[in-house]
Amino acid sequence: MTRGERVVRMSVEQPLWQALTAYRVLTLVYAVLLACLRRDQYERPWVAVAFLAVLAVWTLATLPRVANAASCTKRFLGVDLTVALTGILLTPLADFQAQQEDGSTLPSIWTAGAVLAFALKGGWRWAAFASTLVAAANIVERGEPSRDTIHNVLLVWVASIAIGYVVEVARASERTLARALEIEAATRERERLARDIHDSVLQVLAMVQRRGTALGGEAAELGRMAGEQEIALRTLVSSGLVPARRASEDPAEGAVVRGPDPGDADAPEAAEADLRTLLAPHAGARVSFAEPGAPVVLAAGAARELAAAVSAALDNVRAHAGSGAQAWILVEDEPDEVIVTVRDDGPGIPPGRLDQAEGEGRLGVALSIRGRLRDLGGTAELISVPGQGTEVELKVPKASRGKAGTTR
Repeated sequence: MTRGERVVRMSVEQPLWQALTAYRVLTLVYAVLLACLRRDQYERPWVAVAFLAVLAVWTLATLPRVANAASCTKRFLGVDLTVALTGILLTPLADFQAQQEDGSTLPSIWTAGAVLAFALKGGWRWAAFASTLVAAANIVERGEPSRDTIHNVLLVWVASIAIGYVVEVARASERTLARALEIEAATRERERLARDIHDSVLQVLAMVQRRGTALGGEAAELGRMAGEQEIALRTLVSSGLVPARRASEDPAEGAVVRGPDPGDADAPEAAEADLRTLLAPHAGARVSFAEPGAPVVLAAGAARELAAAVSAALDNVRAHAGSGAQAWILVEDEPDEVIVTVRDDGPGIPPGRLDQAEGEGRLGVALSIRGRLRDLGGTAELISVPGQGTEVELKVPKASRGKAGTTR
């Protein structure tokens, strides 16, 4: 991944833990209010008061424990469930009539919070274990299970298992999403590296091969070796394994000039740049440059990427249109976008040649041009008629959403 790009992981289950925290506080208040309303029915009210006091202290003291999955340990879950089971089994001691009247237990619906904590922490299997223990405690507390008791037990059992299953699915989806984002980021990085290599090393190796073959002798052997390395490097480019700094060949002198790497943290960074100043060096005896009279302002990163795409198009003109081909660069500054057209008077591109070149690992158009424009949120259209030359039209929105641009 580039320095400014990272995969952000989000927790889809964190809101559930926050809801559980609120649920435990609200059900504690409900259990206390219910006990106050029934205080005249207790044979031993001190049992209810003592348990609810312990329950209140335990609930408030352990709120950080149910804030997230890391804090909610197995030991805490065990103690928490024990508190709930103890409250259920103490209910007949405080109120003997609760066994005959299907009255609520001392912890009331607070018990469901303990079961839900198991579901959030360990999934549906843990939820089934905890809800089964709660069901057994309720049956023991009632003595003879009634229809309402069985109904409440089944409700807690089904609900907790369902929530546990949903949490497991959410965790699996979160892992899949994180992996997909990592793959996407790695793919974008491979494309960026491939563009950089195409604009620098591969161009230099191709030039060495041509010059060496033309000179002959020892230079021809050097050219042959450069050609072999070019083929090997093109194979690595397809896998994105070799980083390189971008360079472009000067159209007039054939010299290699380097620009700042967009990923170089030490390079000076401006907020905006005039596209004309980046494209003007391409003008020469065989390249005509037509520009607006006013500055063509783009985000600095977007301007550099667009200029690199123009450089790649000119590289293709020199490589495929012949040494005597004439090229023209036209810059149009529209209200919402910038359009750069690169046209030549070469022989044109035969139908199907671009697909064949991409299959051979020659990724100049696919990555150095179209890939750059796609990252900027723009488009690259190539029109070629055999015998009438080639035209490449590059469009970049001024409010670029690509990773190399910033919204103006």
